[in-house]
Amino acid sequence: MKTFITDDFLLYNDTARELYHNTAKDLPIIDYHNHLNHEEILKDKNYSNLSEIWLAGDHYKWRAMRANGIDEAYITGDKSDYEKFLAWSKTVPNTFGNPLYHWTHLELLRYFDIDEVLNEDSAPAIWKEANAKLATPELSVRSLLKQEKVEFVGTTDDPTDDLASHIKLAEEGFASNVSPSFRPDKGLGIEKDEFIPWVNKLGEVTNSTIETYNGFLDKLANRVDFFDKHGCRSSDHGINVLYYEKTSKEDVEAIFSKRLKGEELSAIEVDQFKTYTLLTLGELYAEKGWVMQLHISPLRNNNTKMFNKLGPDSGFDSIGDPLIADKLARLLDSLEEIDKLPKTVLYSLNSKDYHVLAAMAGNYQNAEIPGKVQFGTAWWFNDTIDGMENQMKILANIGLISNFIGMLTDSRSFLSLARHDYFRRILCNLLGTWVEEAKVPKDMALLENYVRNICYENAKRYFSL
Repeated sequence: MKTFITDDFLLYNDTARELYHNTAKDLPIIDYHNHLNHEEILKDKNYSNLSEIWLAGDHYKWRAMRANGIDEAYITGDKSDYEKFLAWSKTVPNTFGNPLYHWTHLELLRYFDIDEVLNEDSAPAIWKEANAKLATPELSVRSLLKQEKVEFVGTTDDPTDDLASHIKLAEEGFASNVSPSFRPDKGLGIEKDEFIPWVNKLGEVTNSTIETYNGFLDKLANRVDFFDKHGCRSSDHGINVLYYEKTSKEDVEAIFSKRLKGEELSAIEVDQFKTYTLLTLGELYAEKGWVMQLHISPLRNNNTKMFNKLGPDSGFDSIGDPLIADKLARLLDSLEEIDKLPKTVLYSLNSKDYHVLAAMAGNYQNAEIPGKVQFGTAWWFNDTIDGMENQMKILANIGLISNFIGMLTDSRSFLSLARHDYFRRILCNLLGTWVEEAKVPKDMALLENYVRNICYENAKRYFSL
């Protein structure tokens, strides 16, 4: 059966179609936050089959398969890649209303020219045809980036990483700028078992022994310098529960010392350490001209049995619901007060926070950088048609959607670059609907400028590319 994906997919009025086909469709991509494997870019990997590029590590699909009653052996277990693909093919027809249904067929059509609905009957032929194409140079990792006109890839990297792949790609002059993003979560998680080993590793990569908080901050700054030297434009922070606890450096020095000695810390001491350390990092980011991304309110590793079996990022995270407004305001204000607030993108996994983030962003704008503090795009569980429209409508209601930096994939799969096309269609349809409803004028030059900026130009300026 042929798919429902046409040239005018998700474009429900003439203005939307004109905006998409004349402006949005062929713009380059700036994917400023993702979890793509930079070593695979360096090696220009060809994936061996659809399961490897589609199912390995994709917890979105894993969750859908579990919800469909698929045994774990066919998801993360020891079944063959083909058996796992057949299990996914059995699940796909049950995903109506889930973006996975759209993404699956967009990717089959866009990258493999397969215009067939995926189900148990079509699966064997699709498997064979797609795998044959995956073996060709046209579907190597670098070819996919070139095909999609990807100008910038913002990977996610621990401060202790050596950035070897990034360095070699830059030396080669690879057309896509593969840029590291500084993700120091392990250095902020002082309450976690992995903290001391991580501090020791930070010492190793900086040829030092870290025995004091001053030494810890100094080595973090050293890694900021290293990342900046090798093209970093952004930091990223995963924050399950937002914190702000005013403190002094002397107090945090004592807290750090206690932790190195193996002494137990109070919840307040943990938040004092995190607050002071993040504020210190924020100052460094501002000095470098980096963007600080704050990903707030996931509730992680909820299924203890499966966490013990599979580890993190296995599809057992969900949406948290902590209050964020007061602590976020104090965090941002502490940096703004000393003129050290970096460009900042605010994301929440809980859509109840969308009005809070859109309003909060407006508190810290300035004349030098339009949209300096951004209400970030719909993220993870909100990365749907309804979620993206909701985020953009709230941004437009409260702020200026014209300065929005647009879409990112947040993905581990190179085929997920098709989600930029998904977003562009949704954006064009939203603007076109406003025209049809006589909410905005049909000024095509102005509307095209909105589309070009949101899909490409704003991010290019914001990340100083």
